[in-house]
Amino acid sequence: MTVVATAPPVAAPPAARAPGGRLPVLDGLRFVAVLLVVVYHYVAFGSDWGRPRGEIFPVLYRPAAYGWMGVQLFFLISGFVICLSCWGRSTSDFLSSRVVRLFPAYWFGVLATTAVVAAVPGGTEPRALRDVLTNLTMMEYPFGAPYVDGVYWSLWVEGRFYLIFAVVVALGLTYRRVLAFCLLWAAAGVLAEAAPGEQLLQVLAMPEYCWFFIGGLAYYLMRRFGPNLMLWLLVGFTFLAGCRAVLPTYRFVAAQAGYPVPEWGLVAVLAVFYLLMAGVALDWFRGVDWRWLPTAGAVTYPLYLLHEYIGWEMITRFGHRVDPWLLAGGLLVAMIGASWLVHRYVERPAARWMKPRLAASFAEVRLHLPSPRNAAAHDATAHDAAGHDPAARASANPDGPGGTAGSPDGPVTADRGGAVREPSRAPVREPLSGRGVGVGR
Repeated sequence: MTVVATAPPVAAPPAARAPGGRLPVLDGLRFVAVLLVVVYHYVAFGSDWGRPRGEIFPVLYRPAAYGWMGVQLFFLISGFVICLSCWGRSTSDFLSSRVVRLFPAYWFGVLATTAVVAAVPGGTEPRALRDVLTNLTMMEYPFGAPYVDGVYWSLWVEGRFYLIFAVVVALGLTYRRVLAFCLLWAAAGVLAEAAPGEQLLQVLAMPEYCWFFIGGLAYYLMRRFGPNLMLWLLVGFTFLAGCRAVLPTYRFVAAQAGYPVPEWGLVAVLAVFYLLMAGVALDWFRGVDWRWLPTAGAVTYPLYLLHEYIGWEMITRFGHRVDPWLLAGGLLVAMIGASWLVHRYVERPAARWMKPRLAASFAEVRLHLPSPRNAAAHDATAHDAAGHDPAARASANPDGPGGTAGSPDGPVTADRGGAVREPSRAPVREPLSGRGVGVGR
């Protein structure tokens, strides 16, 4: 009798759940993250009150020393939100949405901060014109220009994440591809830690910050496909690696603070962040749908861009004359109000103007990309012009005139695998001195 060995069954990838749409709790978490950073900059770092912070803010100054970790929460949320917003969308949609989301408020922030620093006699020197112009590219770090505002360091980190993840978006987001990307990026992060002299690896792997983006991506996979042991192990690894990755920034902050900042606080704060994101992934906050949360989320990015150097100038100018609590609270309220105005009168009009034009630009790029259908249309046109039977043109281009994929008049584009979908006509935010805390005076 012959015994035939059979291979063990291979488990299919998890089935996707129905997408939940916008998650208001993420708007709230983003607002909490930016408040942590603002309080850190006004109470614990950089602001010159003229006397010890422990005397001015006797209760707030110690926890405020951990506020810089709001940026790590931003990165966790960013990994989650990028997957949420880009699943099933094209690379052009992804790139357009990032340009529209990042640049209008950023350009306004660069110009507004430059104007305030030049006009208000505070403790910050205005940047040279050439440096301001370089900052407008958002590439000031690779070009070697000083930041107009210290918080801009995190945009260079976010931008690299977007560029790397765009490769996965171009392939098409699936459970396996996103998980493979997470595992490969984690491996690259470990190698970068082991080889600090490899500059290219450092730039691409981002070993100080990659763990939080990877954690956010893994949490999104949990939300969309359900948790499993592999995803929990990946999240746990990024938490442990993240606790180690934030140590250089912690040491810088502890040295600048002038008072004890316990190291165990790092682990506690990160644990809270990861617990909150686990709650988002497992849908613990399904009842959180307060009407003000979308507005809070909308002001987060402008508030992050505007608050630091402008706030420091005001503290230096008026900190000796105005009650510190009143000044810090008034600055926070004023910055939130200004951020809403930037969202309402800069971001939204710019988005309405830029989205259709970027969509048209990408459509024109697709029109000129080589593809079998475009090549067939080109050959048919050439044969017809040479006097061949016009029927050959019709057979070469079964879609008829104006129906080729990528044509500005054509309503459909071919997806990978042959699926057809309608292109989006209107495609739908975050260290170099002190390793992640911004540039001081």
